[in-house]
Amino acid sequence: MLTTAEALEAILATMPELPAEAVEVAGLAGRVLRQSVVAERDQPPFDRVMMDGIAIAYADYAAGTRSFPLQATQAAGDPALTLKMGHAIEIMTGASLPEPADCVVPVERLHVEDGTAKLEEGYEAERRQFIHPRASDHAAGTELLRPGKRISPMDIAVVASCGLTSAEVCRTPVIRVISTGDELVPAGKPIEPHQIRMSNGPALQALLGTHGYNDCTHDHIADEPALLREKIGAHLDAADILVVSGGVSMGKADYVPEVLKELGVELVFHKVSQRPGKPMWFGTGPNGQTVFALPGNPVSALVCCRQYVIPALEKAAAAVPAPPEFASLASAVTFKPDLTCFQPVKLISNAAGQVLAMPVKTNTSGDFTALSATDGYVELAREQSEFPAGTPVFLHRW
Repeated sequence: MLTTAEALEAILATMPELPAEAVEVAGLAGRVLRQSVVAERDQPPFDRVMMDGIAIAYADYAAGTRSFPLQATQAAGDPALTLKMGHAIEIMTGASLPEPADCVVPVERLHVEDGTAKLEEGYEAERRQFIHPRASDHAAGTELLRPGKRISPMDIAVVASCGLTSAEVCRTPVIRVISTGDELVPAGKPIEPHQIRMSNGPALQALLGTHGYNDCTHDHIADEPALLREKIGAHLDAADILVVSGGVSMGKADYVPEVLKELGVELVFHKVSQRPGKPMWFGTGPNGQTVFALPGNPVSALVCCRQYVIPALEKAAAAVPAPPEFASLASAVTFKPDLTCFQPVKLISNAAGQVLAMPVKTNTSGDFTALSATDGYVELAREQSEFPAGTPVFLHRW
């Protein structure tokens, strides 16, 4: 069996890079950028006034002037006026600073009467106060966003400020999630005592969606080799990524590995030295597709999806990898060594602001209800059996 690190390395090594496509700004949020975004202009593009008030020449104030005839009014968006020495221009927040003004006095520190603005008694003005200098955020030509960045709402403001109506991003991968098993019955359908509700498929779809992968549909296929071959084959032709849940272990009805082989999917590995999720299967399709066949137990399926499928999709999107995250165990954990343990946890913090991972017990890898109380899982090395409270561990948020 491969170790968890070897399994992830093998997966990432096989992932083809998805092509780029141009998307309008309104649809960019959540997509992975494939181009540099460069500043169109200085930001701000002029000396920007930061307060409503008056613009004056500091030299007049320094010479003792405290009463200024109002020359004109300039609002945000108006062309910059030219200030007459000894005068003031009534100015609005966001306006371009008039020349040669170099000081702004807020309206709260003024008394205006008969077209003259008088400074409040004792008010001390400063040169360049309440002025946002031109290019102090960035200069024209500065690279503001780099390829590999997953675009946030804040990044949309950056893209729009650069005058772009669209940007090159990674094409959204086409993903098909397949649940296998005669025992599965979808919600809303009549169910017999010996059957169980289908939950893995909807949960895997949702997990992929929370990471920005929304072109994802779900299908349920019964444990019949001919039907599996037909339907999985159709999904393989339509998708970039297949995520199969169930039918991958050693039982007589676990047909998935053989069916995938018949469809031309080449095995990369089968089984990983981990708990839960040991039976995981991974392969590559004849046209560059990637296939993840996950164990049918819900905890195993969700952990494997988060641990392997999500990083693989990030690699295909050419996304910049997220830095590793750590937490300290809130209580001791003991388990039999030999397999890496992915322990579900609830995150809490102590008085010092330290992130603590509280282990959440699951009753076997079928106990998906226990995961509802968790924020992710921590990775416990297979070489150890005892992990005292306070042990720093790798944290993987769902």
